[in-house]
Amino acid sequence: MTAQEEIRAPILIPMIVGSALFMQMLDSTVIATALPKMAESFGEDPVRLNLAITSYMLAVAIFIPVSGWMADRFGPRNVFRTAIALFTASSVLCALSNTLPELVGARMLQGMAGAMMVPVGRIVLLRSVPKSTYVQALSWVTIPALLGPVTGPPVGGFIVTYSSWHWIFLINVPIGILGYVLVSLFIDEIGERETRPLDWQGFLMTGIGLAALIFGFETMGRDIIPLWAVLSLLGTGAALLLLYVLHARRAAFPLIDMGLARVPTFAAATFGGSLFRLGLGASPFLLALLLQVGFGLSPLEAGLLTFAGAAGALVMKFTAPPIIRRLGMRNVIIVNALIASAFFLAYALFDAETPHLVILLVLLTGGFFRSLQMTALNALAYADISPLQMSQANTLASMVQQLSLTLGVGLAALVIHWARAWNDSPALTPGDIAPAIITVALLGAASLFFFLRLPRNAGEELNGRPLRARDKPAEIEQM
Repeated sequence: MTAQEEIRAPILIPMIVGSALFMQMLDSTVIATALPKMAESFGEDPVRLNLAITSYMLAVAIFIPVSGWMADRFGPRNVFRTAIALFTASSVLCALSNTLPELVGARMLQGMAGAMMVPVGRIVLLRSVPKSTYVQALSWVTIPALLGPVTGPPVGGFIVTYSSWHWIFLINVPIGILGYVLVSLFIDEIGERETRPLDWQGFLMTGIGLAALIFGFETMGRDIIPLWAVLSLLGTGAALLLLYVLHARRAAFPLIDMGLARVPTFAAATFGGSLFRLGLGASPFLLALLLQVGFGLSPLEAGLLTFAGAAGALVMKFTAPPIIRRLGMRNVIIVNALIASAFFLAYALFDAETPHLVILLVLLTGGFFRSLQMTALNALAYADISPLQMSQANTLASMVQQLSLTLGVGLAALVIHWARAWNDSPALTPGDIAPAIITVALLGAASLFFFLRLPRNAGEELNGRPLRARDKPAEIEQM
């Protein structure tokens, strides 16, 4: 890589990859606003239209485990570019759907593309930039991704109010075309392709197991399906993933190398970070309930307040690299785990009389520290991963992240359900929501115990200070 490319890569490539994330995040949030209009168009019950969201989510869960193998077999650039094209084409199919089954089929195709697009996009990024710029690159890549959830609801509301719901999918077309062209022009194929065979047994175990767990978490505490069905989904999913762990020990070419869990930095960032990500998944759900149902604010008023969290996150993206470089990776994630969790815990202190300015400032500052933690963890996860293990590490991390985000919502819904039963509340109140906020915040703070076990020089290569050979964990040397 030339000096000019080293300067360009940490900004240009992340923004290109981020455009794909923006498209996916925009699509995921904009559809919720349009469901009532779509139901009217199809002549369906609006509740049934939730299948359009569920089918996408399940397709993503099924195909995430195979994304790393696809990247190694066909090249991450080729897979990423093809996934963008498939996501764009399936968006057109969604817009052309005339019945619910047609829409569900198109959404499943879109979910399969999304399962390749985002994880493989991260592989493209990590293989294109030096480790010393991981934090900076990951800061830039999430800027477009943060804009998706913020712009999704107002864009969706505007479209369904003044135009046809079909345009919520067609707006992906120009973004997808632009992304495809930029990938073709500015991103080169990196690394040799591998020819290891696909672990079909592992694919079925992980894909179905992950889908069962995510669907179980999604319905937990919401009275959507019977309790026995939720428990069956969770039990089946956990059993299949446990079977995969046993299978991976015997398989010649396992789909995912579970030995990655022995790398301290990867284990802390991925599994410890999953506790912190519970809050990331639950935050939009809990804030929407608290502000709109609990305090009686309009969707617009609530949206303007919660925008502060995204604004704080955007500010952080420009300051994360110098903060981590100055204080050190381990110090940042230990102290910041407590700070970010404390701000999340403060949400439980809000009531209908709390000045909106106070709520806005807490959300703004909390968004800053939460985003700082996520940037640090996302970079730390790959600090000690060799190039040969990058795809499998990214796949495993993506699976755990998907589970933790969904579990955050499911756990919050379950605690609210229990609180309402305990309080015998006929209608949802802020007092029913506060226990869920406290539970998620305390679990996020508990991630600290994973980070305390890290060596003091963990992630130092990310700050441009290479580790001495004797400082590297044995697991890294063996890779």
